[in-house]
Amino acid sequence: MGRVVAAAAYSAGKKVTDIALEDGRHWACQPNHFVWIGLQEPDEAALATLQQQFDLHELAIEDALERHSRPKLETFGDALFMVTYSPVRHEGRLEFIETHIFAGKGYVITCRNGHSASYALVRQRCEARPLLLEHGEDFVLYALLDFVSESYQPVTESIHSEIEALEHNVLSQALNERDIQRLHGLRRDLLRMRRYLAPMVEISEELQRLAFPFIDKNMRPYFRDVQIHVNRHMEDLTGIRDMASQTIEIGMLMESARQSITQRKFGAWAAILAFPTAIAGIYGMNFQFMPELSWHYGYYIVLGVIATGCTGLFASFKRSGWL
Repeated sequence: MGRVVAAAAYSAGKKVTDIALEDGRHWACQPNHFVWIGLQEPDEAALATLQQQFDLHELAIEDALERHSRPKLETFGDALFMVTYSPVRHEGRLEFIETHIFAGKGYVITCRNGHSASYALVRQRCEARPLLLEHGEDFVLYALLDFVSESYQPVTESIHSEIEALEHNVLSQALNERDIQRLHGLRRDLLRMRRYLAPMVEISEELQRLAFPFIDKNMRPYFRDVQIHVNRHMEDLTGIRDMASQTIEIGMLMESARQSITQRKFGAWAAILAFPTAIAGIYGMNFQFMPELSWHYGYYIVLGVIATGCTGLFASFKRSGWL
């Protein structure tokens, strides 16, 4: 049936009591009360119980049983159904935990599918702010969305640190195949995060426009605050992705520069070696009449010419920075 993480009734900004799923409707119908239920990986039986208790639309239940590709917000009469994704990084691998949120007059239900950070922290924050929790379901909805948007920050910082380390290394040593693959993997993770985060902007905008009985117009600035945070995260993701691309480009330029230096050194030594090779080639020709062959000091003169020429070439290449 899935695990009930927490289920409680609230009134006037304070927790009244813990409840069982079967008692949810009773407490939700009480004046100035609402229930907040958190489930982990609920199955069809658990969702059927929730549908019976809170008269959830059958299409919302059908949506909750499916796996979605992006966050979304759908309305069913005076109730809403929302899909959100929280990023989790485990041993360098990026995963996204899907959470379904049902909200209506008198209830907020979260169904978390996976092992992401628990929403118990959100509940603690809300219970510590009774004046805001007194608003009811809309404040809980804001707190949940704010928590989801915050979950992107530590993952973004972790990826940023990795890319910074690779960027520092590329200036001192050549990028190897493993580093390049890692950079491409991090860029791919950033694109995936942007893909799951971008719809949150539209969701926040729509929540500011919706005229639901359980959404107070005074709470709209809070949903706008979520939108601002999401936009800021989007900008950070774009900047870090550009940083990863630039690191690859810098690595390629540095490698090209290193290869150019090596090629110049090879060219300089080839020119130096070509000088004695040319002289040896001339005197290695099998001609009968070569006046220098009969000179008493001819051998030493040729060695001196070779040494002088090679030394001159070496000094010239050294001054020009080729050696």
